[in-house]
Amino acid sequence: MTTAPHAAVTAAPVPAQSTYQTRVADYWNAEENPVNLELGQIDDLYHHHYGIGAADWTVLDEPDPGLRRERITAELHRLEHAQAELLAGHLGPLSPDDRVFDAGCGRGGGSVVAHLRYGCHADGVTISAKQAEFANGQAHKRCIDAKVRYHHRNMLDTGFASGAYAASWNNESTMYVELDLLFAEHARLLRRGGRYVVITGCYNDTYGRASREVSLINAHYICDIHPRSAYFRAMARNRLVPVHVEDLTEAAIPYWELRQQADHLVTGIEDTFLTAYKNGSFQYLLIAADRI
Repeated sequence: MTTAPHAAVTAAPVPAQSTYQTRVADYWNAEENPVNLELGQIDDLYHHHYGIGAADWTVLDEPDPGLRRERITAELHRLEHAQAELLAGHLGPLSPDDRVFDAGCGRGGGSVVAHLRYGCHADGVTISAKQAEFANGQAHKRCIDAKVRYHHRNMLDTGFASGAYAASWNNESTMYVELDLLFAEHARLLRRGGRYVVITGCYNDTYGRASREVSLINAHYICDIHPRSAYFRAMARNRLVPVHVEDLTEAAIPYWELRQQADHLVTGIEDTFLTAYKNGSFQYLLIAADRI
């Protein structure tokens, strides 16, 4: 595949934002949460999502308080990096000439993971100017800024070229937007046969309406969690055909149980996530879909 010069996609202005989108941008421009920053400082991979997999519970047995803190932080980061690698593994196969699109990229860790795995070009988009500036600084520090770039744009209306991307994804960012608008933009950006991947929390609508716990999570993050069924309906309307669906709920619980023990990182929402996961009203889902 022949790609357009990477620098050609950097100049478009940020589209107009709704009042709600402005609130979200303000939230992330002001955000300095240790659970995001301290974990990222370990290896300069800043993720804005949660972790999966079995935890090493021996970190809690460390008698030295300072070392215990360091070990817990490192273990949480290992779990969140495992989640990023799982998502990246569903994007391929990709070549170094391919371009990928990271929608709602946060401080940029996911795009770096994809680039390191495939050597591909990556464009990350965030509604937060502060996040985009930070992520570009990290790419420059790694000397990968010729291929990995971040843009202060709205992921619903990026201004990027149609059909330019071999793969795209959202990692815990779909709850901030309308799914039909989002998937329409992904379908526009992806070439035919391109792969879209999402990892997200969604409420289990076989239980009816959103539970109390889901409402508390919405209030905590200023978001609007979608029902599980809405993802599949919106994909079907926007030429995205699921090829792999994986329930990651059980795999996510150890991360939250360990974070619950991390006094320096807790945000007050940990018990709510664990209750929602364990009562079945909230699920952590991966969906990979091909653009037809």
